[in-house]
Amino acid sequence: MRQETPTFETQLKRNALAIETLLGRLLGLSIEPDEIGRPENLLGAMRHGVLNGGKRLRPFLVIECASLLGGRFDAALRVGAALECVHCYSLVHDDLPAMDDDDIRRGQPTVHKAFDEATAILAGDSLLTFAFDIIASPETPLADAQKAALVLALARAAGHGGMAGGQALDLAAEKSTPDEAGIVTLQAMKTGALLRFACEAGAIVAGADANDRHRLRSFGEKIGLAFQLADDLLDLTADAETMGKATGKDAARGKGTLVALHGQAWAETRLEQLVAEAEALLEPYGERSSILAETARFIANRRN
Repeated sequence: MRQETPTFETQLKRNALAIETLLGRLLGLSIEPDEIGRPENLLGAMRHGVLNGGKRLRPFLVIECASLLGGRFDAALRVGAALECVHCYSLVHDDLPAMDDDDIRRGQPTVHKAFDEATAILAGDSLLTFAFDIIASPETPLADAQKAALVLALARAAGHGGMAGGQALDLAAEKSTPDEAGIVTLQAMKTGALLRFACEAGAIVAGADANDRHRLRSFGEKIGLAFQLADDLLDLTADAETMGKATGKDAARGKGTLVALHGQAWAETRLEQLVAEAEALLEPYGERSSILAETARFIANRRN
């Protein structure tokens, strides 16, 4: 009897639970070799910033891209957990008063509200550092060359040339609205870089060739653009309860977005184009890539 392929929704929930379980264990009180201690308050803040639900989309992409190319689930799971630590660190810091100044994240008090600003900064610092610990750990069943490739790719996606640099451009955009090219660059760095890494990381975990790695990287770029465009639409149209965070802040601050530049109808059409381009990149993989194609559609049509 042939086993049925799980639906996108089933697989998303299954992988999210696996990531949540692993992160809960990794962020436990047990002290690892070469650690001196784990301060309970700091660890509590880290757990508050990570173990608070969410779709776990980035680790999902790592796992599914690795699966597409025959990579090990346990290795992809750990790399996905590392990526989620980076993503959550960015949210903890983005929510700080000096940055986006948000009180609610995923329907709960942000880390600096639940603890304090200094602890939130240290929690973010610790989560970023811990991501590389997870990848390099002997428990991650990958060759050293794969771990080195992942560390380099994640560092470049997360740092001044990627996500953190995009956040700096985003802050600058509150004072001087960038042109269209500037907005695209900002969004590719702030949001797209980690999504692109997630897809490419799956190929690295699977030990894929340069061709597959480039194809999945390009797929990640397309869905990264779609994610930010959908996010900008939601900021304009959704309510705070649905989103689990404040909405309408981009317009209130006069931030330049592609939606503000071209309007809602253009954005919806562009989203359809990006999904079609993402799906076209998956065509060589046939039916095996159906869940990734559904992921692209989910990103474009999400409601929170």
